[in-house]
Amino acid sequence: MKFSTRKETELAAEDLYRSISDFDWFEHIVQRRGAAITRSDKSKPATGGRAWDIRFQWRGRRRMLHLVVTEIDRPERLIMKGESEAFDLTITMTVVALGRTRSRLIFEIDLRPRTMRARLMLQTAKLGKSQLDKQFDRGIETLLNQMTAERA
Repeated sequence: MKFSTRKETELAAEDLYRSISDFDWFEHIVQRRGAAITRSDKSKPATGGRAWDIRFQWRGRRRMLHLVVTEIDRPERLIMKGESEAFDLTITMTVVALGRTRSRLIFEIDLRPRTMRARLMLQTAKLGKSQLDKQFDRGIETLLNQMTAERA
């Protein structure tokens, strides 16, 4: 199942890319939302290979996600891949310059089932895909507004 949204912002493309690649800020956001996050790599610079183990509650069960930065194509694209017990996940963030002080963020998540139970869960979720798309769109907009407010 794929989720995708495009959001325009009043940030320059370089500033937007710097915001989406600020991994310390994302760690903080994940923690504020109630998840436990630990770095599972030892590299200090923001390079490909940075990885996290994220533990969170979802649908009444404790879940774990291992997330790795697989591609950094500065100043345009950032790709992360993750795996959990039930799903494989790819997150792609692309920055497009629209002018000197405007840019667009294209945020995509590709979710693939690893188990039969996960496949059934996605099939059921497809029935409410339009509602899930709206929630995804609102979530990314909220995240982008937080980034913009902190960079202003």
